[in-house]
Amino acid sequence: MSLLRTKAIDPNAHTGLRRCLTAWDLTLLGIGCVIGTGIFVLTGVAAAEHAGPAIVLSFVISGLACAFSALCYAELSSAIGGSGSAYGYAYAGIGEFPAWIIGWLLLLEYTVATATVSIGWSGYFAKILSGFFGFELPAAWTSSPSEGGICNVPAMAIVLVLALLLSWGVKESARFNGVMVIVKLATILIFIAIAAPHINPDNWSPFIPERVVDANGQSHYGVMGIATAAALIFFAYIGFDAVSTAGEEAINPQRDLPIGILASLAVCTLLYIVVSGILTGVVPYQQIDLKAPIAAAMGSLGISWAQGLVATGAIFGITTVMLVLYYGLTRIVLAMSRDGLLPSAMATLHPRTQTPVKLIFSSGIVIALIAGLSPIGKVAELVNLGTLGAFFLVCLSVIVLRRTRPDMPRPFRVPAVPLVPILGMGFCGWLMLSLPGLTWVAFSIWMALGLALYFAYSRRHSALAPKAT
Repeated sequence: MSLLRTKAIDPNAHTGLRRCLTAWDLTLLGIGCVIGTGIFVLTGVAAAEHAGPAIVLSFVISGLACAFSALCYAELSSAIGGSGSAYGYAYAGIGEFPAWIIGWLLLLEYTVATATVSIGWSGYFAKILSGFFGFELPAAWTSSPSEGGICNVPAMAIVLVLALLLSWGVKESARFNGVMVIVKLATILIFIAIAAPHINPDNWSPFIPERVVDANGQSHYGVMGIATAAALIFFAYIGFDAVSTAGEEAINPQRDLPIGILASLAVCTLLYIVVSGILTGVVPYQQIDLKAPIAAAMGSLGISWAQGLVATGAIFGITTVMLVLYYGLTRIVLAMSRDGLLPSAMATLHPRTQTPVKLIFSSGIVIALIAGLSPIGKVAELVNLGTLGAFFLVCLSVIVLRRTRPDMPRPFRVPAVPLVPILGMGFCGWLMLSLPGLTWVAFSIWMALGLALYFAYSRRHSALAPKAT
């Protein structure tokens, strides 16, 4: 039995999920996931520790890599539709075993990323309570046991609140996301309007700081620092994969998914470049606050009301990131369980809400426990490999499908194939090699577990496995 097996997907097939999302909803889902932690947190980390003012170039590189991949996503989403994100496209394009690998990576990516973002949400929430109401949350209830606390209660609580929202219904979740996206975009525009006049060009010199090596032997800044920062902030771009997980709930997936993916890419990349440029122009990169860079920049200008406003906007922004990541996780598990690669019980839908309620709450409990009990403040560095690997395989799938199924209807076609997919694969591969060695250690451990599960369970229970007669 070959490990490279494919199946055809009807993008408009009825699967029990309610088709109610428009191109506008999908665009807001993408913006909701991409504009959040990346702009409110990771921008500061990448600039202060890796690229300096050249963080602008890092976002250009990440955006360019993502642009090639987004074009491939758009073609596959228009031709294949369905759900399961890069997993589903790899399943249809290059076979079950590669699809399992990328699906397994995405499970790690979405689960740990959601938990990580919830910890960031907890930090902003505590800051707002302290700054606006003078109420200090006990450190024991905002820190993990290894940090001297009991558990991070706000981080656990927000995950469970989002579980309730997702169980209520996808359209209601999309409306909630849309309102918060508008609020956080307004917050970012206020930051741009207030901070831009205070830019000091001297803060951009040197634009590319000289490479240095710290006491641990790790390299910072220089040209490689730009590449490392680009790889780290790629974490934010998982939002485009999250958009594709909504294929089964899109009203017209062949038309709406490409619009949602490409429109959100354009908006998000532009905002990242502008905000990172202003941030490093207002605050010297060595002095950027790692936990709340945008809010702290407002504070450094002596505009306290703006600092509070930005912190509040960050809460909205980070909440939408969690919502979309959490949503994407459940849809990937749903798709993999329907294919028999995970237990079929995970694909059960609630008859009234048409959402996988049991799956949502079981995964929510796991995420909440990770968020409450684990010190994973830098875990974004450990899971970026999953996103880059997913994008790499999506680009490869376009090339494979153009050769194996040339007559497949493609409402949206990637220009200059195979050049554009090869460029996407090249950029993703380069950024993968730029990630820290710890990332590859975590990848190896997780992949070993995934391979064991595939050959022990998934391969035998697969929908494509030969049935005994």
